[in-house]
Amino acid sequence: MKLLKTFSAIAIGVTLAATLHVSAHAQSTLERIRSDGKIRIAIDLSVPPWSFQDENLQPVGSEVGAAKLLAESLGVELEIVSTNGANRIPFLLSNRADIIMSALSITDERKQTIDFSIPYSGATTFIAAPKSMDIKTVDDLHGLRIAVTRGTTNDTDLTKAVPADVEIVRFEDEATTITAVASDQLDLVAQAQTLLDVINERNPGKDLEPKITLRDFRVGVGIRKEDQDLREYIDAWVVENLKNGKLGEIYSEYQGTELPADILANIQ
Repeated sequence: MKLLKTFSAIAIGVTLAATLHVSAHAQSTLERIRSDGKIRIAIDLSVPPWSFQDENLQPVGSEVGAAKLLAESLGVELEIVSTNGANRIPFLLSNRADIIMSALSITDERKQTIDFSIPYSGATTFIAAPKSMDIKTVDDLHGLRIAVTRGTTNDTDLTKAVPADVEIVRFEDEATTITAVASDQLDLVAQAQTLLDVINERNPGKDLEPKITLRDFRVGVGIRKEDQDLREYIDAWVVENLKNGKLGEIYSEYQGTELPADILANIQ
């Protein structure tokens, strides 16, 4: 019996030592990305001009361009993990993606769950309606229906801002939200200016305009809290590519405007 206990103790000790050895030499996410030669980036491809598919079904947009630039900097292949507003963070936390680059606004609530890089992009969101509608404050929204994409900051902001008798109609992704408004299913929508432009292009008669500002949001790369070396790398990458103008060029190409001035001012 004593001999059996001795062997058991030795076996447990060997197993524990092996486990500690493996843990001590486990690759970080940044090391694994480099050794695999691939980075998996969660991107919602239904959010033009941030990220969408062109006429040849190729992913394009300002987020896709930035993701390609990051992969090039790392010297690895880009793998786009298709996502939507609601599952971007769950995909990151479940290790289905290494990072998020999907118009992910930096909020205190999200910071409780994940980390962010310094801001590299941003925009302003609004409650929008046709010009013919006289809407100046949230008190003018009583009894109306407003479209929004589920799980986004637009959803959160809209829910907090509007009266209780407003019907918030939630859609699962931006593409469906855009289609619903452009096809006259709803007249009001919570959205950024660039996506309002998309709706007006599809349906010029809609004539949407911003009525009530929801927030000025800033976009960062979403990163797991334990991936500190990856965050440090991406922060340095953001600074470098804001200073050399590459991120600004990508943003301007697709958004049709310049990066918000404070993003550049914060890195000087």
